[in-house]
Amino acid sequence: MRDLLVKGLALTLGGLILFTSATGPFESLIQRSIFLALVILLGLAVYPLGDGKRWRPIGIAIDAVLAVGVVIACGYVALNHERILVELPWATPRDMALTGVLLVAILELSRRAIGWIFPLLVVVGLAYAWFGSMIPGPLGHRGFDLYYMTETIYLGDLGVWGMLVGVAATTIAAFVLFGCLLLHTGGGNTFMDLALRISGRSPGGAAKVATVASGLFGMVSGSAVANVATTGNFTIPMMKRLNYPRPFAAGVEAVASTGGQIAPPILGAAAFIMAEIIGESYLRIALAALLPAVLFYLGVFLTIHLVAKRRELKVVPEDELPPWAEIRRPERIIPILAALGGLFYGVLSGRSIQMSAFYGILMTVLTFVPFALIARMPLREIVGKLVGGLVDAGKGMVIIGVLLAGAQILVAMIGMTGIGVTLASLIVNVGGESLFLVALIVGGVCLILGMGIPTTAAYVLVASVLAPALTTIGVEPLIAHLFVFYFATLSVITPPVCIAVFVASGIAGTNWLPSAVEAVRLAAAIYVIPFLLLIYPALAGFGSVWDIVLASSQGIVFVVAFAALMSRAMMTGYRAVDALALVLVIGLALTPGWLTTLSALVIILGLFWRRRQLLDREAAPITPAPQSLKEHTS
Repeated sequence: MRDLLVKGLALTLGGLILFTSATGPFESLIQRSIFLALVILLGLAVYPLGDGKRWRPIGIAIDAVLAVGVVIACGYVALNHERILVELPWATPRDMALTGVLLVAILELSRRAIGWIFPLLVVVGLAYAWFGSMIPGPLGHRGFDLYYMTETIYLGDLGVWGMLVGVAATTIAAFVLFGCLLLHTGGGNTFMDLALRISGRSPGGAAKVATVASGLFGMVSGSAVANVATTGNFTIPMMKRLNYPRPFAAGVEAVASTGGQIAPPILGAAAFIMAEIIGESYLRIALAALLPAVLFYLGVFLTIHLVAKRRELKVVPEDELPPWAEIRRPERIIPILAALGGLFYGVLSGRSIQMSAFYGILMTVLTFVPFALIARMPLREIVGKLVGGLVDAGKGMVIIGVLLAGAQILVAMIGMTGIGVTLASLIVNVGGESLFLVALIVGGVCLILGMGIPTTAAYVLVASVLAPALTTIGVEPLIAHLFVFYFATLSVITPPVCIAVFVASGIAGTNWLPSAVEAVRLAAAIYVIPFLLLIYPALAGFGSVWDIVLASSQGIVFVVAFAALMSRAMMTGYRAVDALALVLVIGLALTPGWLTTLSALVIILGLFWRRRQLLDREAAPITPAPQSLKEHTS
């Protein structure tokens, strides 16, 4: 019964997403209230209270009360949307009761889906708004009563019905549907086979497969934990079968999946929210994130390669690799190319992001169905794959929708109390005029605030509170938001609350702590890449073509040297000399200017040339001594 309810609600939500992607959204409050009602109802079905426990009947009763309350609360807003936006009505006890039910449902579903940390943050935000007048010093404020808080949260478009839920109900939902349909119609298998063919036969091939596959999946799904759960169930067992150390296997998968969060086009859904917050186009944000993402994957790939050479990790056996002829079949490649072509056509022709995603969805279906019919796939199976994509999209929006609703409430409280401006001022006062010190404080706080929270919600939180600290001292808003976004993303692999590592360690059957150590070592470069953006804004597309070329060159040299240092690769034959030379290259790469860049490039090329000599010498066969010499020595 519950399975049918889940499938029906997910299909309804997926159908709503598809319909509004094609025709455009309803009035803002209608779209957002219907979307949130369906998300919460589906969430209550997917995450039932007391499932499998003896007190499950009590859980059913609580869930039923929450469901009815949410339908009434969201229905009231949908029916009275015009009056709410035009009159900004005063809150009544009825409105307070409906707000309370909605808040409880959102916070309880957040707890069931991801744990206590996020809902507790929202509760702290609400308590701070209510009791702020009791706090002394600069962090205190005049305080707000429950009536005013209700009007802000429920009876307007700045609270729970604000921008974040609006983006979730339109743009993010359309992209999630696009990704789910692409994966269900064969894109997932093609991505995995491509990863195997591209990197399987090189040193550390299985780890590189995880990196490529998770990068490809991440560009579509935009979720680190979902990436680990999806690709990790294939790549981690493959690495274990080839005798890769289990913590290394888990760390590789966690890091590669995290990289999917910062890779265009979706950026863990943060690109769409960032576009709304700073008023930049989605295409500009995706392009700004492109070079840093390339640097990240270059660093991870090279670190894996050097570690694999040092540890003599095995390649993927030839008989486990799919043939190129199989991958290049038109029915596998054309739907993916058509889907991406439809998406980018929409973006480049100036259509809305939601409509662009619909073009991608349309091209996916229009190319998949004919090929499936030619292959004589049963009609029921074709329909099943398409319906499965709709259902998975609905399920996928549960966590995103609920978290963004909670994050929107928290953002409303931050704006209402002014705590964001206060904290930014305090950070600037502590850091003074030092960009590096302010950035270091902001990065550290981002890691702490983002722990245990999925990327999108973590980004919303740190963008509201910490990005202003950087813009206050003159950092471009786009750079500031990318900076806090990267550190919020890194929280999923940073101990002690590293949820992507926890999932990967569970699949690998190993302890999370050594896995986290491996993950941090593999991803070490990305902890520095945000600072590179501050030093070289051209990495995000600011400046002339020559500025971008110079910044890219410095970034590449830095990442290569950093990867060699972190992997403890033998470069000259002497560990101390290796470390000093690589640190020198890193220092030169962090110093702006063509002279320092060329010097760093010459040194790193020399080090790798010397490394090649050492490897050739080790690989050279030992020539046996002449027979006469053997007799003489005997």
